[in-house]
Amino acid sequence: MWTCPKCERNFKSKNQSHYCTQIDMDTLFEGKPEGLLLAFDELLVGVAGWEPLSVGVAKHAIVFASQKAWLIVKPMSKELDVKFYFDQKLESDLLHSIKMWGKKYAHHLRFKQPEQVTAEVFQLLRKGFEFSLK
Repeated sequence: MWTCPKCERNFKSKNQSHYCTQIDMDTLFEGKPEGLLLAFDELLVGVAGWEPLSVGVAKHAIVFASQKAWLIVKPMSKELDVKFYFDQKLESDLLHSIKMWGKKYAHHLRFKQPEQVTAEVFQLLRKGFEFSLK
């Protein structure tokens, strides 16, 4: 892992191209419904013990990385968009959408309230986390 000396985000490759910015995570939630922040807190607490793990703030998202980025969380106006990657399409009623992303699939979850972040959500996210370690 390489850490950008300017924005302190972690990346897979040294000098990896990125939008370098220092944004406070709280600013991404300004003007958003309180449920989005509470749902994010549930996600953060739930994956906090998964190692290796680093969390960085990009221009419009919070990026979770292990050896590479595996979880992208975007606070939208009314929902929290949570994207993770896996090498196959996963089946779950919780999934909002699934799209091809290169040679893998981007799986999207959407949350408005913390109670939507369930054990099944973490089972799905764990698959994405383990896929990132390959």
